[in-house]
Amino acid sequence: MPALSDATIKLYRKVTTRTVQGEGGLLTGEDPSAYNSTDPLRLWIIQVGVIIMMAQLLSLGLRRIKQPRVIAEVLGGILLGPTALGAIPGFTQHIFPADSLPYLTLVADIGLCLFLFLVGLEIDASIVKRNARLSVVVSLAGIALPFGLGSALSLPLYHHFIGPSVQFTYFMLFTGVAYSITAFPVLCRILTELELLDTTVGIVVLSAGVGNDIVGWTLLALSVALVNAGSGLTALWTLLICVAFAIFLLWPVKRVMLWLARKTGSVENGPTMFYMTVVILLLWGSAFFTDIVGVNAIFGAFLVGIAVPREGGLAITLTEKLEDMVSIVFLPLYFTLSGLNTNLRLLNDGITWAFTIAIVALSFTGKFGGCTIAAKLSGFGWREASTVGGLMSCKGLVELIVLNVGLQAGILTQTVFSMFVLEAVALTFLTTPLVTTLYPPERRVRVSGQLVQRATAGEEDGMDSDDSKSPAKDGPWRYRFTVILDKLEHMPGVMALTQLILPTPSNPSGVTSVTSTTETVDLKKPEVTVDALRLIELSDRTSAVMRSSAADTLIYTDPLLGIFRMYGELNDLAVSTSLSVVPFDDFPHRVADHASRHASQLVLLPWLPPTSGHHNNPMEAEPIPTTPKSPRFEHNPFEAFFGSFSKADKSASAMNSQFVRSVFAQSKTDVAVFIDTGDRSGAGGSQHIFFPFFGGPDDRLALEFVVQLCLNPRITATVVRYIKRDVDVTPLGKPEGVHAHEREQIPTMRSLVHREDTLSIRSTAFPDTVYGQPTTQTRMQSETADSVTWSKYASPKPDPDTPSLLRAALARIQFSELPTPTPLRAAIQRAASIRRAHTRLLIVAGRSKRLATGSHHHELKEIFEEHGTNGDMVRKTIGDVASAMVVSSSASTLVVLQAAIPAE
Repeated sequence: MPALSDATIKLYRKVTTRTVQGEGGLLTGEDPSAYNSTDPLRLWIIQVGVIIMMAQLLSLGLRRIKQPRVIAEVLGGILLGPTALGAIPGFTQHIFPADSLPYLTLVADIGLCLFLFLVGLEIDASIVKRNARLSVVVSLAGIALPFGLGSALSLPLYHHFIGPSVQFTYFMLFTGVAYSITAFPVLCRILTELELLDTTVGIVVLSAGVGNDIVGWTLLALSVALVNAGSGLTALWTLLICVAFAIFLLWPVKRVMLWLARKTGSVENGPTMFYMTVVILLLWGSAFFTDIVGVNAIFGAFLVGIAVPREGGLAITLTEKLEDMVSIVFLPLYFTLSGLNTNLRLLNDGITWAFTIAIVALSFTGKFGGCTIAAKLSGFGWREASTVGGLMSCKGLVELIVLNVGLQAGILTQTVFSMFVLEAVALTFLTTPLVTTLYPPERRVRVSGQLVQRATAGEEDGMDSDDSKSPAKDGPWRYRFTVILDKLEHMPGVMALTQLILPTPSNPSGVTSVTSTTETVDLKKPEVTVDALRLIELSDRTSAVMRSSAADTLIYTDPLLGIFRMYGELNDLAVSTSLSVVPFDDFPHRVADHASRHASQLVLLPWLPPTSGHHNNPMEAEPIPTTPKSPRFEHNPFEAFFGSFSKADKSASAMNSQFVRSVFAQSKTDVAVFIDTGDRSGAGGSQHIFFPFFGGPDDRLALEFVVQLCLNPRITATVVRYIKRDVDVTPLGKPEGVHAHEREQIPTMRSLVHREDTLSIRSTAFPDTVYGQPTTQTRMQSETADSVTWSKYASPKPDPDTPSLLRAALARIQFSELPTPTPLRAAIQRAASIRRAHTRLLIVAGRSKRLATGSHHHELKEIFEEHGTNGDMVRKTIGDVASAMVVSSSASTLVVLQAAIPAE
């Protein structure tokens, strides 16, 4: 069926034989939307605009219920067809007149060839090889049973709706193929969005989907060859030619393409212009060949996509260069043409609806039942097996392509075509909610090591929770860290913060040498391990899905992970790496879940406050809107109609601020945020830490963190406890140490928080974290814990049982207390004086959003006004104390800590 070639020839003849008509415009009174054979571009632009806007509007609403984009495109085509808008008198004749459809069809066919080329690029044979046994069983079961049920149903369908001019065997073949097909591109998208690619179910379904896709396209090619050949012998010759051509493309041509890619540097640096030219010529040449031998042109494009080498992410890069135009323009055109041929008004009697329900039920039963049974026999439990069946029942756009081929060949009538289109939409719509119900996150079995390059000691399941979450017995040491990598510009901050928590040298100078060998062994801290989590945003693009499915390979080639891995090797630091491709809105949840599953004791986050090249004060760089909005990963002006959070600030700093705040809100692990203001004036000096202590769980955590950092003999610190009171009040004396047995009876920091002290997030955009009002009991408990923690470290006479290593660290810290009515200003002045003596100053602060000892709102507002800035976004992100330090440029770097939110 040389449809593409025929359409091209007809249009060429029409253009070369037509007479010249007037080229009038609006000024001559001519209707610009009227079809004009001499200038079909005008109407084509109108058609494309209507189609794209319809698809975009529908996708915005369906995205909120996690439906794939293809549902919106198919529904948009149906609504533009005779089912809905086409029933309006004059709509079809004015917007989609019959004379204009050949132009629309030609462009849609070109786009379909490009799309099938992208589908071929998505298919990675190595996925099938790694899971060959399970994937082959599930794939064959997902083809055989649906094909049999479809063939059985084709008999009554043929007698009721198909004329005698169509051979029954042809109709049976198309029905069986339509039943057995699985939409691999849509399946990849669903697996990625539901975060199933690193589960056992996701890996098997992805492998089975690849095999199902290849077999399905082969069956469709056979069906088309039989229909076009007219005789069995001709069909056999056509099939043999196609097989020989496929072998030619997948072996000799693929080797030549790999040699050319290496020769032109396309593997290392992306495809060159010459390499892209060769690929495009090969694409259209292959499509032309399969079209003229009696098979649809899309098969040639599909084979070229498979033949493109995968080395160095070349297939992903090629996809990036083509995917936007294909997904935005070409595919909606194709689905609109399908919608113009879909008329659900033809389903107007009981027998037609009975057959429609039977088509949907048998199609789902065949796919779901066959794949579920196969997965169960392969060793899965019923929950996992049913999830495999639910995923494999996804139809999507691949079945629509099969149906359109059958309609163009005259095998399907418009009624039967409409019935099958409804079936494809229903099953695709059902996939996401069905899988979410059958396989919730808490039930998922993830593959160990699928995304983690190297597991570190102590990260496996089954560890004692108290031991994995609490500090070491000999001090408040935290030695298991999770570092978040998302952007290249955050790497300096990540490495600077990691440098601070590096293990102390084995024989540090300044540590007393009178300790015995036995005592030294007892005080040895566990090995510091760091797990670097690389976050990549999952967008609507096909290339993002390809990256997600290739995460186990990408983890070795990602530049950010490579840089951090080398940093760990240079510093003799045990580093494990993980990679996750998820939507931007799911970043915080993935961080919190990853830290919990890896028993991390502290999450290290980089954050860049709003900056610009000509502003010295980072707080003044960007105007902060009075009603800031919550970001999403992409901007669309129509999102306002659907209540989207994304309405205003789209700057990178604002989005990162929202990400940091969401991590604070969701994390059940302690979190430290490293803030780099960009001031390098103090680089090269000795490291000194200034910590203003105000009280509360965050400040207690920060104090322990400062003590741990001062285990390094090259780091010194100044810790000042600020007490907000009038100056004439007698200063509070230094607290006396408490007895060891009394300290043991004091509740721990995490148990001090009452159950009512829970976290809630406002649904407005850019929300601040809001905590439940503490009771008098929890307030007193927190103040008691402040005094105990301060006494433990600031006492002039340390406890005799204090280990020598801790004693040496405390000797490098200067503790003091200061009552003052303006604690923030006092802290800023103290930081300024310290910076004159120590140019390399690091300020540590608690976020103090929970159980804070007092409010600094009015004082902070005055400081903001003095510096002429509105720091609302920064204040909500890092708290009052750190915001005051940032706005006053008190230090080049800051670390803000928040203690873990207790589980309800």
